[in-house]
Amino acid sequence: MTASFHLTLHEHIRDIPATHWDAAAGHDNPFVSHAFLLALEDSGCVGSDSGWLPRHAALRDDDGQIVAVAPLYLKTHSYGEYVFDHAWAEAYGRAGGRYYPKLQLASPFSPVTGPRLLVDPARADADQIRRALLAALVSVTDQNHLSSLHVTFATESEWQLMGKAGFLQRIDTQYHWENHGYGSFDDFLNALSARKRKVIRRERRDALPPGLTIETLSGADLREEHWDAFFDFYLDTGSRKWGQPYLNRRFFSLLGERLPDSVVLMLARRDGRYVAGALNLVGGGILYGRYWGAIEEHPFLHFELCYYQAIDYAIRHGLARVEAGAQGEHKLARGYLPSQTYSAHWIADPGFRAAVAAYLDRERVAILENMDVVTEFGPFRKD
Repeated sequence: MTASFHLTLHEHIRDIPATHWDAAAGHDNPFVSHAFLLALEDSGCVGSDSGWLPRHAALRDDDGQIVAVAPLYLKTHSYGEYVFDHAWAEAYGRAGGRYYPKLQLASPFSPVTGPRLLVDPARADADQIRRALLAALVSVTDQNHLSSLHVTFATESEWQLMGKAGFLQRIDTQYHWENHGYGSFDDFLNALSARKRKVIRRERRDALPPGLTIETLSGADLREEHWDAFFDFYLDTGSRKWGQPYLNRRFFSLLGERLPDSVVLMLARRDGRYVAGALNLVGGGILYGRYWGAIEEHPFLHFELCYYQAIDYAIRHGLARVEAGAQGEHKLARGYLPSQTYSAHWIADPGFRAAVAAYLDRERVAILENMDVVTEFGPFRKD
């Protein structure tokens, strides 16, 4: 007999027990953990008037047991997603449609690939449950007359499943560093062309003049004074890049309190004062670079804190990869190669859906061609 399921939506992640959520999410990706998403809610970064209204999904079996969950939000704008659909919203509005609110299946403010249809992978019927969860989410979209449902930074396997379910498929590019069994930073440098090795060595030397040092903090070493300093850096970068930063000071305290062993905070200090920092999270053998900022200008310090220190850390701790966040072809010269990211989109209106599908067909070709060209000019030795 075929199993049947029903979906419930929750305005607070507290309504879903952490044990149930994390059993489905696993422990490899901190950005979909119950603790991370709860910190966003408890700090007020999502909810209320943020435009990110939690509607977390729980799929239950006939006995009422939770078999799958998903981080779902009702969105009244397209900010904080890193997969840009502003042009779609404008086009739909010009045609007389109402694009917002829409549903967003994502980890807010986090351009990090990870599972979105959260099911215990040990279950023999995991794929069946994922398909049922996806179908239930589409039904919610249609029944509430919403324009669309967007799943951003999904895993490739989920993306393939969504394509088979009729979602429009989109790709984009990030720059990731891969650990090919390097024993030291010099081992990594030896894999590069001579010219690139020389440039990186010079940048690392110039980034840390006498009196400027770097501390790497995690776990019990994290204190409020560190978060105070880093928040100043975050505000400075945020105000210059996107106007109003998405995260508030309380969020970082909660992050350090609830996920201390996932945090890798790198701070630069000069004459006893912190002057720059980079925040990373770690999980599943991957170091995720998230935020950077500085209150003093120092040549190449950005590259040192965000890219070279991250590589150093990954090599020392045997991590497989560094994902340095969204955008940035400048990462290529520093050993970070282009990698695909995946999103999937359910568009309710048939005419608008056809127009978006045609656009995505052209966009995919252009992105793949660009990735090939960029990779060809990578820093690694051709032999």
